[in-house]
Amino acid sequence: MPQECLTLSILCSPLHFLLDQGGGLPGRGLYDVPRRLQLDTQELYLQNNRIRGLGSMAFRETPLLRVLNLANNSISRVSASAFQGLRGLLVLNLANNSIHEVDRRLFSPVRALSELNLSHNSIGSLPAALAESVGNLTSLSLCHNRLQRIDRALLESLSKLQVLLFRSNPWRCDCQLISLKLWLETFLFRGGMIDEIRCAQPEDLRERDLRRIPYELFHACLTTNYNYLFANIHHLDAELRLQRSRGHGERPGEALPECEPKQRPRPVNLRHAIATVVITGVVCGIVCLMMLVAAGYGCAYAAVMAKYQRELKRVEQMVPSDEHGSAEEKEPLDSSVP
Repeated sequence: MPQECLTLSILCSPLHFLLDQGGGLPGRGLYDVPRRLQLDTQELYLQNNRIRGLGSMAFRETPLLRVLNLANNSISRVSASAFQGLRGLLVLNLANNSIHEVDRRLFSPVRALSELNLSHNSIGSLPAALAESVGNLTSLSLCHNRLQRIDRALLESLSKLQVLLFRSNPWRCDCQLISLKLWLETFLFRGGMIDEIRCAQPEDLRERDLRRIPYELFHACLTTNYNYLFANIHHLDAELRLQRSRGHGERPGEALPECEPKQRPRPVNLRHAIATVVITGVVCGIVCLMMLVAAGYGCAYAAVMAKYQRELKRVEQMVPSDEHGSAEEKEPLDSSVP
């Protein structure tokens, strides 16, 4: 097996970070986080126990923790302030538990976190607001969950990310996932490592890796997402030019100025586009109806005027004969006068 694939397999395994490195209480049958721990503890290994939940400030006894392993427990409830006070925490392993939901405030106290393992849980979605507190992650494992979609804004905020694991999730490969496909191409171009994203829906794309599905199969989506494609291509081209300039023209001790790329435009919402088309159709229909009514009135007016003109001409033709008849009737009367 190639070294890269082997590394990804190890990271996605629930056994990652499970080795006891000289401290902790793994496999002791614990139901709660133990109290009365040493204040200067920096690594705490609590894997392979029966812990069911993490309450508020569950680790207040160990504020100097840098590595925390809670894998292979029965954790289903995690308080939003469970990790309060762990400002120096770098590695957190919550793999192989029963977590269904991740609160957007959960990782706010541990902004220095660089490695997070949430694999083998039942997580169905990740809030976009989570991006505010996990910006320093270099490794994120979400294998074996229930994710169907993931917000691109969350991934774009992980500027330091190097390893991303998505295997064994029921991904729904529809128009909303094409932005993830574009982001993954940029991530791979920058040297990132990912495993696979196999579609569960729709049926014609089942078991196919999203990265290898041609864009032609998303033809219906491209009308509303083509702006992402061009923004992505432009960004990749800028990255390539920057790398070339560094390779050929950069001098020792001289750094090129970094230009922060503009935020890519967000895709047009399909429902908004349909609503716009419907409204436009209704307006056009009303305008056409008004034009038809106006045309009907015009035709009726022309018909009335034509009838009026005919009647007027008929009356004018009758008037001279009447005058002539009256003259003939008056003539005998004039002649009878002595």
